[in-house]
Amino acid sequence: MFIDTAKIFVKSGDGGHGAVSFRREKYVPLGGPDGGDGGRGGDVVMVADPNMTTLLDFTYKRKYIAENGVNGAGSKCYGKDGETLYIKVPMGTIVRDTETNKIMADLSHAGDSFVVARGGKGGKGNAKFATPTRQAPNFAEPGMPGEERWITLELKLLADVGLLGFPNVGKSTLLSVVSKAQPKIANYHFTTLKPNLGVVKVADTSFVMADIPGIIEGAAEGVGLGLDFLRHIERTRILIHVVDISGIEGRDPIEDFIKINEELRKYSVKLWDRPQIIAANKSDMLYDDEVFENFKKKLNEMGYKQVFKISAASRQGVDELIKAAAELLSTIPVVDLEIKEEDRFVPEEKRFTYTIREEDGVYVIEGSFVDRLLLTVNVNDPDSLKYFHKVLKNKGIIDELLEMGIQDGDTVRLNDFEFEFLL
Repeated sequence: MFIDTAKIFVKSGDGGHGAVSFRREKYVPLGGPDGGDGGRGGDVVMVADPNMTTLLDFTYKRKYIAENGVNGAGSKCYGKDGETLYIKVPMGTIVRDTETNKIMADLSHAGDSFVVARGGKGGKGNAKFATPTRQAPNFAEPGMPGEERWITLELKLLADVGLLGFPNVGKSTLLSVVSKAQPKIANYHFTTLKPNLGVVKVADTSFVMADIPGIIEGAAEGVGLGLDFLRHIERTRILIHVVDISGIEGRDPIEDFIKINEELRKYSVKLWDRPQIIAANKSDMLYDDEVFENFKKKLNEMGYKQVFKISAASRQGVDELIKAAAELLSTIPVVDLEIKEEDRFVPEEKRFTYTIREEDGVYVIEGSFVDRLLLTVNVNDPDSLKYFHKVLKNKGIIDELLEMGIQDGDTVRLNDFEFEFLL
């Protein structure tokens, strides 16, 4: 089964908490603080794997959680860092932040990697809070939480040449005769329901060709199978536009050619400008050569110089077509997908915030900053409370309370902890 989109949840590891510990040894009656730091949480990293061809694995497992950092311990023992979680994806995978739909990474080469969720930093042990005036701190720092987010994986096939055209014009047959690929071939529309890849060898070189499901009118708006697979030809360097020159289904090859290019233009201007070689297929069923000559003349007038009369079924003209494609490819360098700045995901710096409001004469402070600070404080320890008030002052909360008109003796509440304000 070919799966080219997936949505998964990733969470990096939380940082380990710092330890509160004091040295306890025989003949050392006043051992100092020796609490170690917590370990760092593990990252979540996406890695491009050339052995993968589909996102099928992500339909069975959708949650990926990295290991937490280990808490610190006494004797200045630092906690172990959490293991990094590596998630393998096929080459050509674009990683998007689901909430903003912005691109985090384009993993187009073997071994390309990107950190989609960074592990939380480990908290400091009480040994780090010792000062000449605070020689026995009875508090430590909690670990930072890891990042978590939903991400969308979008696979764009890595092919040099894309086969383009209406359903049932012979794209799959052409791929089968020029490579060892074995796509499903039958005389009805949408035989190809998933892209097929084949390696085409020409003299001393080779290139990858993709057979894309047939595109119909309205594909750029999501009609038929077109929208799901138009993205697979975004990375191709050239397009071979296959047209049924025989008109056996009652369609005009010129109109077909124009309609398909209009869909390309609607989907992406860059895709519309991609170099095209035109393959007038099913020529073995054409009884009037003037039809092809008129077709070629009109396309030449439209600026398309490379028009080949072929029959994929009988291989007539196929070698000349493939040779021309190889020559054109040699002049076009491989270019990575361009990501506009406005489409690029920029991770927000993790900030602990707070809000202050007055409620019946009580000043209530809430937010993630408060939650983290209270994890640090030991309310029964004078040194810890001094550190607590120092943090409030350095953060600017004391000044903000004064601006709000707080008076000596007023009550300040942080979650379940209350204290009397004294200037």
